Amino acid sequence: MARGGINKALVKQARQALLARGENPSLDALRIELGNTGSKTTIHRYLKELEAAEAGRLSTAMPLSDQLTSLVSQLAERLQDEANETVEQAHERWAQERTEHVERLRHAEARIQQLEQHAGTLEGQLKGERQAHQQAQQQLQQAQIENARLLQAKQDLDTRLADRDGQIRSLEEKHQHARDSLEHYRRTSKEQREQEQRRHEAQVQQLQMDTRQLQQTLIVKQDDITQLNRDNERLLTEARLLLKEQAAQQGRLERQTSELAVLKDQLAQSQTAKDTLQERLDALQAESAELQKTVSTQSQRAQGLQVSLAEATTALKLLRQATSPSGLEGTASDAAP
Repeated sequence: MARGGINKALVKQARQALLARGENPSLDALRIELGNTGSKTTIHRYLKELEAAEAGRLSTAMPLSDQLTSLVSQLAERLQDEANETVEQAHERWAQERTEHVERLRHAEARIQQLEQHAGTLEGQLKGERQAHQQAQQQLQQAQIENARLLQAKQDLDTRLADRDGQIRSLEEKHQHARDSLEHYRRTSKEQREQEQRRHEAQVQQLQMDTRQLQQTLIVKQDDITQLNRDNERLLTEARLLLKEQAAQQGRLERQTSELAVLKDQLAQSQTAKDTLQERLDALQAESAELQKTVSTQSQRAQGLQVSLAEATTALKLLRQATSPSGLEGTASDAAP
């Protein structure tokens, strides 16, 4: 497409100006004369139309040899212009593709660097998770040791409590035996008093003496019973304290068990997070490998484009040699006979 209002009249005017100055109205010269505006394709099309119109006007007046010379010159200029245009288009395509490849390569390198940084971050997170996992394992081991110690303490308390229970039962049995003995003694004393009352009054004094002895014995027995009651109360108080201590130990044991369960859950979560991070790291490494393959492929394509450019340059040189004045003279001499 034409740029900046380039049309056939402007191209014609520029061509006539170049001819008036004795210059060759080539495609590049016309574009420079037009102020470096307009596409070469449009200028070339208008130039061919002008040359065709001029050739039609001159064909009737010019000799055949002049017409052939003019035609060969026009053909040579057209070949040169078309070759220049083809090379320029190829160069523009190569430059555009090279720019695109360089841009893709830059994006790929930036992506690789970003992925490497992200992989480093993930490795740091994985290292932190591993350290947290080790700390959790250490805490779990400590909790297990503490749990074992508490279990052993509970077993010791259970043993001591069983011993206390045995002592309390023994004291209760002794107390009950003392009560039974006292009751039996009372019954026996009552029977003896009744028998003594029916006896001879002469035995009253003896009975009174026996009664005093029995009363003294009863006082001693009552003192023994009182002491046993006190011992029983003291043992009951100790048993209550042991029961409270056992309840406190049981509460601590339950709290340790709950903390152990929480630590196990944290350990499972850490293991899950570790597996997730490992999967993400593997995916990122695979993506990095794919990007490296893409970069290698694009480098190979760039090398292929460079080879194509070299071939086009070689073809252009050959074409220029073919369209040089010596080549044209050979062509004219071959066509004269």
